[in-house]
Amino acid sequence: MSKVVLPTKGPLLSGKGWTAVFVALIVVCAVAPVLNMGVPADSPLHMSDYAVALVGKIMCYAICALAMDLIWGYTGILSLGHGLFFALGGYMMGMYLMRQIGRDGNYKSDLPDFMVFLDWKTLPWHWTFSDSFIATLILIVAVPGLIAFVFGFFAFRSRIKGVYFSIITQAMTFAAMLLFFRNETGFGGNNGFTDFKRILNIPIATQEMRMTLFALTGLTLLGFFLFAKWLIGSKFGRVLQAIRDAETRVMFSGYNPLPYKLTIWVISAVMCGVAGALYVPQVGIINPGEMSAANSIEIAIWAAVGGRATLIGPIIGAFIVNGAKSWLTVAYPEYWLYFLGALFIAVTLFLPNGIVGLVKKWLSREKTTAPAAPSAGREEAQRAMAAGQGMEPEALHAPLAADVKGVRA
Repeated sequence: MSKVVLPTKGPLLSGKGWTAVFVALIVVCAVAPVLNMGVPADSPLHMSDYAVALVGKIMCYAICALAMDLIWGYTGILSLGHGLFFALGGYMMGMYLMRQIGRDGNYKSDLPDFMVFLDWKTLPWHWTFSDSFIATLILIVAVPGLIAFVFGFFAFRSRIKGVYFSIITQAMTFAAMLLFFRNETGFGGNNGFTDFKRILNIPIATQEMRMTLFALTGLTLLGFFLFAKWLIGSKFGRVLQAIRDAETRVMFSGYNPLPYKLTIWVISAVMCGVAGALYVPQVGIINPGEMSAANSIEIAIWAAVGGRATLIGPIIGAFIVNGAKSWLTVAYPEYWLYFLGALFIAVTLFLPNGIVGLVKKWLSREKTTAPAAPSAGREEAQRAMAAGQGMEPEALHAPLAADVKGVRA
């Protein structure tokens, strides 16, 4: 049997792709700050503080949508609980911000106000490193990553998949939400954390700090996008897509899907945790409501609307859905949930590949000039070639699992 030869690995991005990344970088780091701080407030070109906060928040959501695309679009694992990892990263940052308040709180105590209100005398053990920014950065990555690793190890080892896996992830998130609602856990109960004053001893409400957080969020989104693009184009990414399309055949090829699924699961959880940590100082609050089932489902909606397995699609979907949500909640506050549901149903029925899939289909039709008959002739030629080589016709379309086997290290 002839050996399958994989195509040579191309560049990370095309010329147009790098141009788009460079333009986005300029917009985030230069254009937006100038429009916000350099243009007068009465100018039509002025970018208001509200717009800065809104776009910064949506960029955090876009990171979550990108993480969802890695596990759902490229690995075939639908999670309905990624809101948990987003909230955990947010709580890690929130604990640090609460310690930064110091004695500027209502009770003039070294303890956070909610602990003084509950008559607590000392900090709980899990607040030990909350006054260190370096330790907080480590915990933002470690806590979501560790919980994702433990959960994913037992779930994937038990070969739980499909709708059962989705239900379990949602149940895990709901259980965590109920736990965080309790006052005795030390996470502020249903009120959560708010009234932040400063970060790294710098006032958080200043225009300069808002733009710094905005730019940092944009750079993080671009960095995660390039990382995801590299990861999907690697051998690891091809194995993930093989698992998505035919996990059993991947196992027959000599690969154990467990470490691949577990690795991408932990990576996606860490991405959501980082997004949550960037979200909290820009929004100014974190509470257990971020772990609600609706929030986790919305992450999947962003990926579906934009287009799964495209990387850029979920980012676009997050901006479109949340931009529409922001407008609808003001214009039609009683009906925006119906609009959101109708949008998801319409995409499912008429745009199974999302907005990016529709654009690609339209562009491919524009570029296609050959009639249909030669295409059928090529199909017959392929079948004749397969017969001449003693191969089945389906062998010409070798599955991705076979491709992976051909390059196995």
